[in-house]
Amino acid sequence: MSLKQLIESNDLKFDDKFYEDCEVFTKLLRQWGKIHNLTGSLQVDDINENILDSVYPLKFIDKHESFADIGTGAGYPGLILAMALRDTKAYLIEPRIKRVSFLNFVKASLKLDNLKVICNRVEKVEDLNVDLITSRAVTNTNLLLDITDNIKEDTSSYLFYKGSLVNDEVEDAKVNNYTIVNRKDRNYLYIKGK
Repeated sequence: MSLKQLIESNDLKFDDKFYEDCEVFTKLLRQWGKIHNLTGSLQVDDINENILDSVYPLKFIDKHESFADIGTGAGYPGLILAMALRDTKAYLIEPRIKRVSFLNFVKASLKLDNLKVICNRVEKVEDLNVDLITSRAVTNTNLLLDITDNIKEDTSSYLFYKGSLVNDEVEDAKVNNYTIVNRKDRNYLYIKGK
């Protein structure tokens, strides 16, 4: 199944530019990944599944002016979201230099003018405030809320890509006004700002 078929079978629609960008991203990830160990699997089907996983929440989250993705790694979900939302200001916060190099290379290759890659730990980032904070497979919800305090606004929302422990984490973090959307083994935790 092609990426477009996979995405459209999940009731999502993107323009041709997005799919062209994904093709370039996949090619670059496979080239760099062989050398730099950026991500688990470099099989095209697995990359396509990760791309779908990254954009799936666009079905149910509000539109935001800006977002920051914490610990972007090889690009999921932040880089893919930046490709899908070219009119949204995107910040990828990643402390590991070889991953930052890869993200910057993809940014340049795709001319992603909406994107800034920040090589730092999120808790050390200054002078940045966004209205959506995203993260996949970084740490538990409580700690994520804590370490991103310096980049949030009073009205910021959160989108965390979680696994099976999501309900326990929500309880521990004492969050309100949230939705959990499930797809396969993924739980998308969307905490709506005010």
